[in-house]
Amino acid sequence: MTTVSDTIARRNVFVLVAAQAVLGAQMPMIFTIAGLAGKQLAPNACLATLPISAMVIGSMLTATPISAFMAKFGRRAGFVVGAAGGAAGAAISALGLSLASFPLFVFGALLSGIYMSAQGFYRFAATDTASDAFRPKAISYVMAGGLLSAVFGPELVKLTAESMAVTFLGTYIAAVALNVVGVFLFALLDIPKPKPRAEGAPHGRSRMELIRTPRIAVAVIVATVSYALMNLVMTSSPLAVVGCGYATADAANVVTAHVLAMFVPSFFTGHLIARFGTERIMALGLFILACAGLVAMAGVELENFFAALILLGIGWNFGFIGATAMLTASHAPEERGRMQGLNDLIVFGGVTVASFSSGGLMNCSGGSVAAGWSAVNMAMLPFLVLAGGALIWLALRPKDEFAA
Repeated sequence: MTTVSDTIARRNVFVLVAAQAVLGAQMPMIFTIAGLAGKQLAPNACLATLPISAMVIGSMLTATPISAFMAKFGRRAGFVVGAAGGAAGAAISALGLSLASFPLFVFGALLSGIYMSAQGFYRFAATDTASDAFRPKAISYVMAGGLLSAVFGPELVKLTAESMAVTFLGTYIAAVALNVVGVFLFALLDIPKPKPRAEGAPHGRSRMELIRTPRIAVAVIVATVSYALMNLVMTSSPLAVVGCGYATADAANVVTAHVLAMFVPSFFTGHLIARFGTERIMALGLFILACAGLVAMAGVELENFFAALILLGIGWNFGFIGATAMLTASHAPEERGRMQGLNDLIVFGGVTVASFSSGGLMNCSGGSVAAGWSAVNMAMLPFLVLAGGALIWLALRPKDEFAA
């Protein structure tokens, strides 16, 4: 058996970790303040989380085009486009804030989704030059890059939220700067551009054939449920924290704890997958997500928010990284572009629905903040049952060609 050198793969992982830390800081920043800023600008409180939903829609709509763009021009070019979209979106959101224009603010969030979509491909790029043995660890290490962004982003919120006459304007200007600085990191990537397919070369399965493959179908379901439920709860958490009488700084601290919990486990998730298998780690992630919901519904003390959001982050990490590892081991190289784009289209489609639902459940169900927060967490149940059932169904089937 030929040994594949992972020297280049490790270098690329280092670059992607740095990009995750620098450019990725804008994601906890935006998730912390967008709902609060939206509540200030929106004509109806039920629309407070619409900017976050718009960003997720932008990510969903651009997942397939960016995947196709990368398949033709390479990862580096696609990541630069993503950073440009993030900078433009943050700039327009800043303009919307300064003009007190909710539609303009939402449009800026929509463009920010271009960056969010591109960032989703960092984990796939880490596997492009990696051996089979290093692949789960590469995914895990790149996801761990979010650890720095988990600290950096919310701290920037604290420094910039009230730094200008218009609340949160400084935060969006800082997000523009992060995208501009981060672009230079991608010059260090060493991932070859895909070669044009030679005549007669294998084309691979169609999208419909791929999505009907049992392991791929289950990987997509678990990834979608893990990401959507994480977004559902995280989107509402700043509104719930502030609505229960705590300060914006407390909401930022809760988000910091949550994002740390999302990425700290990444240092060992890949090793756990290698030892116990993807299915067991995905199942553990779903179980921890269920525990997060139970803790959240147990009370609205600050300790409950911290514990629930920490469990939410850990559950997302195991479920999402496990699903990504299963997916990358379940398709051939020539199928990569179409499958990864389709996966993220479905994942962010689910996240879009969750994001839309989050604001309505939080602000427009029940007569209090506590009732709305309980409704958000109760909504997790049917989707956890769906994903858990899919894993059980897969476990009862014989192993297929691409067993992870």
